[in-house]
Amino acid sequence: MNRFQRWFVTRLPLRDVVTLTQRNVYILPTRPGFMLGATLLLLLVTSINYQLNLGYLLTFLLGGSAVVGMYVCHGTLRGITMNLIAPDAIFTGASATITINLQSQRRSIRHGIGLAVLGSDHWVWTDLPAQGSATVHIAFKPERRGLHRVPALTAETRFPLGTFRVWTAWRPAAQVLVYPAPESSAPPLPPGEPRAGGAAAAHQHVSGEYDGVRAYRRGDPLKLVVWKKAAKADELVSRDASQVQRVELWLDRQHCGTSHPEQQLSRLCAWVLQAEKLGLDYGLRLGGQDIKPSCGEVHKRHCLEALALC
Repeated sequence: MNRFQRWFVTRLPLRDVVTLTQRNVYILPTRPGFMLGATLLLLLVTSINYQLNLGYLLTFLLGGSAVVGMYVCHGTLRGITMNLIAPDAIFTGASATITINLQSQRRSIRHGIGLAVLGSDHWVWTDLPAQGSATVHIAFKPERRGLHRVPALTAETRFPLGTFRVWTAWRPAAQVLVYPAPESSAPPLPPGEPRAGGAAAAHQHVSGEYDGVRAYRRGDPLKLVVWKKAAKADELVSRDASQVQRVELWLDRQHCGTSHPEQQLSRLCAWVLQAEKLGLDYGLRLGGQDIKPSCGEVHKRHCLEALALC
């Protein structure tokens, strides 16, 4: 995106739903359009110079077709309503997918509508049915973790002749949350800490497995099943709930074994995913922010969000 585009985008209002009108749709000739204009000028001068009636006919026929094409091209975008659906949270290095729903009330089909991130060369093209809707998916890759605003988007068409480019720019208000990238080969989970008022009867080894396990019994909660042992031994085993409740698993920066802040967050992210996969209750300490031990999808998202915004 060049300097003029950045300046232009900052003047656009933030909104996730936009209707295209003559106030926010722009039109310019394309390179073939300029060539057509030069050809028409040459034909007109030649016809005037040699008094060619057929030359006049051809010149004005082509000129009239270009004017009609300009009107049709501008009308292809005008009147469309674009509704953006905010992308889901992603991990650093992954691509976020923007979903855009296009709606038209016109009784005729709109052809050749392209959408892309402003300044990008990756276009997605679609046709919009008469009095219908179409869904377009656009991908972009945030550079770092944190909360990012969805980049400015653009829509354009060159239908029907390709001699004019009709386009618009759109600045969505939606944001996307980017989690730290989980460490690919993270060390085992740190040992559990004794609960207040209880002895450390259960202990977690550096391999990530727990003592105090027994054969699976019908009715045992899934979070007590030791899935790692089940995968190795091909049988279900569960942790003794009476022993499990005596320790707490805290994921702390001090347990990461590295002083680099981003590496710490990446390792903590991998531990969160690992603890959730094992069905463990786990808490998160980020130096001034403590998330109490729990488990489940909501707790996992809470922890990952804290890591992303840390």
